[in-house]
Amino acid sequence: MAGRKEANNRINTALPENPYARLNVVRYDPAMQGYVGDIELRMKEYENARRKAADPETPLTDAANGFRFFGLHKNADGSVTYREWAPGADRICLYGDFNGWNRESHPMKRTENGVFELTVPAENAPKTGEKYKILVTRGDETFERIPAYANYVTQDPENYVWSAEVFFEEEPFPWTDSAFKPAKVPYIYECHVGMSVESYRVGTYTEFKDYILPRIQEDGYNTIQIMAIQEHPYYASFGYQVSSFFAPSSRYGTPRDLKALINEAHRRGIAVLLDVVHSHAIRNEREGLNRLDGTDCQYFKPGPQGDHPAWGTKLFDYGKKEVLGFLLSNLRYWMEEFHFDGFRFDGVTSMLYHDHGLGTAFDRYDKYFSMNTDTEAVAYLMLANELVHAYNENAVTIAEDMSGMPGMCLPVPDGGIGFDYRLAMGTPDLWIRYLKDVRDEDWSLFEIYNVITGCRPHEKVIGYAESHDQALVGDQTIFFRMAGADIYDHMRKDDHSSGNVDRAMALSKMIKLITFSLSPSGYLNFMGNEFGHPEWIDFPREGNGWSYHYCRRQWHLADDPNLKYEYLLAFDRAMLSEGTEDQLFRADPRNLWTDDEKKTLVAGRNRVVLSFNFHPVNSYPEMFVVTGEEGAYEVVWSTDDYCFGGYGRVARDVVYHAEKQADGRIGFYTYQPARTATVFRKK
Repeated sequence: MAGRKEANNRINTALPENPYARLNVVRYDPAMQGYVGDIELRMKEYENARRKAADPETPLTDAANGFRFFGLHKNADGSVTYREWAPGADRICLYGDFNGWNRESHPMKRTENGVFELTVPAENAPKTGEKYKILVTRGDETFERIPAYANYVTQDPENYVWSAEVFFEEEPFPWTDSAFKPAKVPYIYECHVGMSVESYRVGTYTEFKDYILPRIQEDGYNTIQIMAIQEHPYYASFGYQVSSFFAPSSRYGTPRDLKALINEAHRRGIAVLLDVVHSHAIRNEREGLNRLDGTDCQYFKPGPQGDHPAWGTKLFDYGKKEVLGFLLSNLRYWMEEFHFDGFRFDGVTSMLYHDHGLGTAFDRYDKYFSMNTDTEAVAYLMLANELVHAYNENAVTIAEDMSGMPGMCLPVPDGGIGFDYRLAMGTPDLWIRYLKDVRDEDWSLFEIYNVITGCRPHEKVIGYAESHDQALVGDQTIFFRMAGADIYDHMRKDDHSSGNVDRAMALSKMIKLITFSLSPSGYLNFMGNEFGHPEWIDFPREGNGWSYHYCRRQWHLADDPNLKYEYLLAFDRAMLSEGTEDQLFRADPRNLWTDDEKKTLVAGRNRVVLSFNFHPVNSYPEMFVVTGEEGAYEVVWSTDDYCFGGYGRVARDVVYHAEKQADGRIGFYTYQPARTATVFRKK
């Protein structure tokens, strides 16, 4: 018996170790030991995609230059060259204002690999401001399309037809941001240019630059994440049904106007992220990529595989070389041409799984690694992150993934997918569930702490209490959900008659503070929520009579010294300032003491200690604040301060001395009112 065991041991030790088991994605997480083969498949799919995208000797950044080759380009002699990849087309003609919309006068020549090409002499070449399209013929069918690489697309105000519009910059944009670098800890202001104005219309890049950027800077946010920039015909899609991937939305102004916005943001020390949509594309044929060459499998997966059942959109074929080139080129284009500092990738969960993660509870590791995993999409995301960070080592990439795919935010050489951050999508879900379904006195501080701080080993997470998702019609922001209809009549500072508003004022500050102070790696807020913006977001559409009433931001509410919104804005600014001044994010949060029965929690981070009392009615005259370290602690501020709309029940001029108690705990006693939080700093 012993001999057999020794022989087995010799056989086992002789077996070569799988080299992928040494990758950090496996080493960091013991549960990954059973999925080394899946990581091996991930890396081999990535290597295969890398070979498709570029030959081994070519840097990926050099290969991602399709935008320089395809589309409309002005040559040194004044002539204009246009190229389009359309392998399924039999014939393509360029036509537009430049030739009187003659459908036959400018046929394109078919070259290698399904590329069509045409050079128009300078004397009658398309000029800036002129509209143009392509006429595609496949078999007996002839149809018009907007070029895939069009850099400016506009809608006729009378007949509402979309067309590509020539946009050549005669003079290079005067960038002044060569020394700019994004902040190491992102405080992200999620924003939408069109709805950033107060009037009933679409706002512009220039208005955002002149009026909104100063607000963002004053508030203390160091990063903006701009939604709905890639052109989309349907405004109410919030930019998520993209038609022209290389065209900044013309609703807000010209591409040059967008450059001016980004340059000014950088001057103010604000990084700019693009909310990029590579997870799907609009189904429209006349405006988008669908059937551009007459086939359903040019850019998208063929047949039903290419349809997103929930979104009614088209799905990219990430296994095709030309599609990889298109999408990677798109990322480089936005960084090179517009100086974006990185991307928030929309719909990553939808990309990762063939069923798009719809209705799936990711409660076991085999949910991440199965035949349901779209390995080609995973490989594309790895390539995308490699490209972005190779082009700009300071660039930031964020994944909108609710599944928690292992390795999402680990570098590609570590076996990861390469993102810098993942959005902590479980945190806003927790707050919605608590506010909708759980009595205040039944909230679990243990669960709150664990959900906010939860992340995979060595992976960074951006925390947030609410984003644009929670503000859309059909949902409600945190403050609006709690205040209800009283938000319309009881928000004056001299009005103390609404219990709903009082609760909303107290809890919204506490929810923000605990989310901000415990989030692992950064924080995000949607435009207007910093001051408890009322109501929801509803874009003009047929169902609301094309109204802009809910598609704007009512900045005057925060600016009115008679309204309580000013208190919430002041609190948000103080919170971000505290995080910066005390460098909260230099250290991990620590749960120093939790009492679920009393609804209290004490947490430490760097040199700051925060005490929370979420109980709706019980105040504690002598709440013990565990510090873990002896020394003197001063009150920085409290959510109950007068300047934040509180009642001033926490003394600001007291110095507390943390000492070791008989039970071994180190800390001090203080008064902690109900529904308040206090921030202490070690002197």
